[in-house]
Parts: sequence; structure tokens; C-alpha cells
Amino acid sequence: MSASRTSGSRSRLPFLLVVVVAAVVLGVAGAAYMLSGSAPAAVSLQSAAPSPSSGGAGSAGSLDGTWKVDTSIGSFSDFSDSFVGYRVNETLAQVGSTTAVGRTPKVSGTLTVAGGAVTAATVTADLTALQSDRPPRDAQLRQQALQTDQFPTATFVLAEPIPLPGVPADGQAFLVTAQGSLTLHGVTRAVSVPLQAKLTGGVVTVVGSLPISFADYGIVPPQALIVLAVDDHGTMELQLHFARG
Repeated sequence: MSASRTSGSRSRLPFLLVVVVAAVVLGVAGAAYMLSGSAPAAVSLQSAAPSPSSGGAGSAGSLDGTWKVDTSIGSFSDFSDSFVGYRVNETLAQVGSTTAVGRTPKVSGTLTVAGGAVTAATVTADLTALQSDRPPRDAQLRQQALQTDQFPTATFVLAEPIPLPGVPADGQAFLVTAQGSLTLHGVTRAVSVPLQAKLTGGVVTVVGSLPISFADYGIVPPQALIVLAVDDHGTMELQLHFARG
């Protein structure tokens, strides 16, 4: 009987080792999944606006004409470039509350200025290029939440002209509100986006953020073993450098 118990124990040993190793691996992977050690700061003109030598040339004079998003200005490594992204609060097992931030540098867009107002604007972001500090999070968004495999882009189209406060001096910041339509996750809704803008060295830098209720766009918060809770809302952020087209 003793020999039989010993034999049974030995036969179960490899299985028990596999269970223990698997538990450790899953624990480590879970802690890494959606874990943000230090979320990037929210967008602001103070950190976004380029120096006069970063792009463009001299004062813009009249702003009339076509302006295009210039992706050559700044760097994605320090978020000084043009990007669109999200910011969502979450609660993780054994970690607690944290903020998930993902951004895509693949942005295109144009705006038209005429008669002292922005008369047209369109901005499109490639959501398949969203990057956070955790590749597993980015991979999950292809099938969950934003489902970027199915809905690869987000687009904003201006619906009403935006009056401008004359021709701003170089380095002068001003506030505007963009009324338009946002298409996200295959759903289009009217939005009002508060923006800050600054003309620096012939480059117009625009930053802004917009609260997003997931239900408004048919978005279901992502699920994972490590994730205890995810807010049912988040923030869309944008930082764009426009140069004359």
C-alpha cells in the first residue's frame, strides 16, 4: 500500500509542477497585461508646440489657405509629433487603479482657412497603429473594445465654420470649439470638441480632448483575467501639427 501511494505521488508530481509553473507564468503575464507603469501626461500646448526651428518658416501672415497634418514634425518616442489616442481608467488584480493610454502617429488631415474662419476640416486616424506601453493590450484591441480589425479608422469632419481671433501672433495661444461629426467603431455622432491652438514658426499646433461614452459608439469594454474593472467611458486625445499644404 505504501509503495502504491509513493508511486501515485510520483506520477502526480509532473502534473503538479506544470500547474505551479502555469500559475506563475499566468500571474506574471497578467501583471504585464494592461499594466501601465507611468501613463503619459495629457495633451497640452506647453509640451506640444514646436520651437520655431521645428518646422515651417517664419510668421504665417494671413492664415488663408489649406493646411495639412505634417507628420514630419516631432517624434512619437516623446509624443512631440502628431497623434490621436485614448485614455481609459482601469482596475487590475494585484495592481489597483491605473490609466491605459494608447496613441497612433498615423494621422492625416487637412483644414481650410478663409475669411477669418476655419471653413472645412477633416482628420483621420489609423487605429490599427495604436500603441501603448503593453503590446498585449494593443493586440486585444484588434478583437475587443475598438475592434480595430473591423473598424480600422476614426474620422472627424467639421460641420460648422470656426471663427478665428484674427491672425494670432507667433506663439500666441487661442481657444476654439470644433462642431462636427466623429465616426468611431462604425458609429457616427455629432460632437463638440474644445481645442487649444498656437501658431509657432509657421506651424499651427492643435490639441484637444473629448469625453467618450463607450455605449454611444457600441463599444464593449475589453475583458481579461487580470482586469477587474474598466470604466464605461474614456477620453479621446489629439495633438496635431498643421503646415501649409
